[in-house]
Amino acid sequence: MTDEQATRHLRHANRIAAAALAEGHHPFGALLVAPDGETVLLEQGNVDAVNHAEAVLARTAAQTYDTPYLWGCTLVTTVEPCAMCAGTLYWAHIGRLVYGLEERALLALTGDHPENPTLDLPCRELFARGQKAVQVIGPVPAVADEIAALHRDFWQHG
Repeated sequence: MTDEQATRHLRHANRIAAAALAEGHHPFGALLVAPDGETVLLEQGNVDAVNHAEAVLARTAAQTYDTPYLWGCTLVTTVEPCAMCAGTLYWAHIGRLVYGLEERALLALTGDHPENPTLDLPCRELFARGQKAVQVIGPVPAVADEIAALHRDFWQHG
């Protein structure tokens, strides 16, 4: 996936996050991109505290596509996946992850907000303990401020 594709898909994911926010959910968005780096196969906004956008999308992908195909796909998400979501991506056999904003940057925005008790476990550390080499691209500075703005407004005013 090129830098231009990653940036474009992250902006798309952020629009999904904004739509989730408009529906009363936390502002997270994710999408699954086909091996061609262009085709969007699935889109998912955050649902609730245990059905994060990335985990719901990865479970749907695993039920829809076979493992060899998913290994060539990319999960694009606004914020670095938490341990639950990274684990779900791993078990779904999705081979690449692109994220815009680092989990620690989200923690700086949410603080001790009771609806986001952030786990300080970078996804790269989780993947390093697995048996598959999931490629990770992120954070992506070109979109980090756009994504952070949506979260800043929500967590400080929501």
